[in-house]
Amino acid sequence: MKLDRMNSLKRTDYCGTVTKEQIGKEITVCGWVQRQRDLGGLIFVDLRDRTGILQLAFDDNTDKTVFEKASALRSEYVVMATGTIRMRSSINHEIPTGELELEVTKLLILGEAITPPFEILPETDVKEDLRLKYRYLDLRRAPLQNNIMLRHKIVKTTRDYFDENGFIEIETPTLIKSTPEGARDYLVPSRIHKGSFFALPQSPQMYKQLLMLSGFDRYMQIARCYRDEDLRADRQPEFTQIDLEMSFVEMEDVFSIAEGYVKRLFNEVLGVDIKTPLPRLTYTEAMENYGSDKPDTRFDMKIKDITDIVADCGFGVFSDTVKNGGVVKAINAKNAASVYTRKEIDKLTEEARGIGAKGLAFIRWVEDEPNCSFAKFMTEDEMKAIYERVGAEKGDVVLIISDKKSTALSVLGALRLTVAKRLNIIPDQFNFLWITEFPFFEYNEETGNWDAMHHPFTSPLDECIEYLDTNPEKVFAKAYDLVLNGVELSSGSIRITDPELQAKMFSALGLTDEEAEQKFGFLTNAFRYGAPPHGGMGIGLDRLVMLMVGAESIRDVIAFPKVANSSELMSGAPAQVDEAQLRDLAIITDTEKAD
Repeated sequence: MKLDRMNSLKRTDYCGTVTKEQIGKEITVCGWVQRQRDLGGLIFVDLRDRTGILQLAFDDNTDKTVFEKASALRSEYVVMATGTIRMRSSINHEIPTGELELEVTKLLILGEAITPPFEILPETDVKEDLRLKYRYLDLRRAPLQNNIMLRHKIVKTTRDYFDENGFIEIETPTLIKSTPEGARDYLVPSRIHKGSFFALPQSPQMYKQLLMLSGFDRYMQIARCYRDEDLRADRQPEFTQIDLEMSFVEMEDVFSIAEGYVKRLFNEVLGVDIKTPLPRLTYTEAMENYGSDKPDTRFDMKIKDITDIVADCGFGVFSDTVKNGGVVKAINAKNAASVYTRKEIDKLTEEARGIGAKGLAFIRWVEDEPNCSFAKFMTEDEMKAIYERVGAEKGDVVLIISDKKSTALSVLGALRLTVAKRLNIIPDQFNFLWITEFPFFEYNEETGNWDAMHHPFTSPLDECIEYLDTNPEKVFAKAYDLVLNGVELSSGSIRITDPELQAKMFSALGLTDEEAEQKFGFLTNAFRYGAPPHGGMGIGLDRLVMLMVGAESIRDVIAFPKVANSSELMSGAPAQVDEAQLRDLAIITDTEKAD
């Protein structure tokens, strides 16, 4: 078929924006054929663009040539149609334009299409791998298009808010020096400097601090970041960060700007009022109550400590754990007994074991007397004390872990989420939360060392500096996370600007003077030329969009995402390159040895 040329026709309207006020008016629309229905002397075509669908109508009054073109249309053909808007004889209540149709007088076929590997429908059960292979087709579906367009609106609102609050958007390099920041760097070989490598930035951390030293006291950037790490539902090897830094501030100033941002963003984009100031928990409070440093606070089910009750009980699993320095913790799932049968609890036990627990004790209260896996070893008073501590009543299920404290808390934190999802008790709302006072170090049981929990420029709390050399477990950081519905949206901190304290931190992190100079000398030297106090944060844009649109995966809000093995199915990246390119870079590959 010979394709039509556009000639002088120009689009006047989008398909999904046509209204009753345009009845009787001539318009021109463009788009893709969703479907064609040929009823003999009558043809209907659903035309789709990014705003929605408009029905095109062809009947006895249609020019013969135009009618013949309409009969040749197939799914995903690209067309331009001109005609008059009129009321439909049969209304489609599922689309905004369902009362209207276009009586077509001119029709141009601008692009033919072969049969696509799957039908372009709003909802689909087509496997994700196939959809990602043909991502350009998948992106024609309304849910994904709506996600991408809402992402655009979020970015626009972001830029507007920070501009109005005195922030200057500055781009930082994407080819930088490799420095230790926690995850593995993506390396880029230099053709000119043989054997040397750039790294793609895990964040603009050092550059934004240098901008503070340069006098740009309020910086922001929609920054691309890269981390070579294992993927999961809310993580990609390349991601976008709303990055900001401020001079002459304390934590409260950063909190105020961030809270103003989320309040403005959710109101403008979703029409949702976020109450500020946002609630806060210290890291210790979050772990003790929720077993997570990014707790979902939309439902209760807090962790309760029953260690003191069972310390001397007859149940050896509990009492021996306490004698060995461990703890006994519990959560109470209200009204869960009808859902969590013994068989279901056995599944929870396997899940608990899979994430580090030795087992799972339980109380299931169905009848007048509770069914308990360990009651025969306990006194009546001990059991009563447990019921009172956890608030157990008829209909509840109590889950108990006895282990070292870190394991008990993390396992119950995970089970808490599993149970809440199974009981469908998580409300559809947005719960923001600040987590503050993070430990500065965490103990590494394998090496026996205290490892840094943050990048080396995070400042310790003033009152903790004296413990840096003697009691690392007593050192807490001027660090904070912004959490939304159990997802870490942002990490930030107040930075170190004192060169002596910075040197002390490098030493505490196990870096020699030579190593610190080699890796960070350009930044620490800059501090000697007058560094203002500063701090900031980076907000994960992809995760933020995912939560705002209610997507199941971060891949649903990224135009061309990677899959679990960090590859892109559509283009086939990463791919091998030819030998000439490798020779230019002085690189010799040995795939067998690497594998």
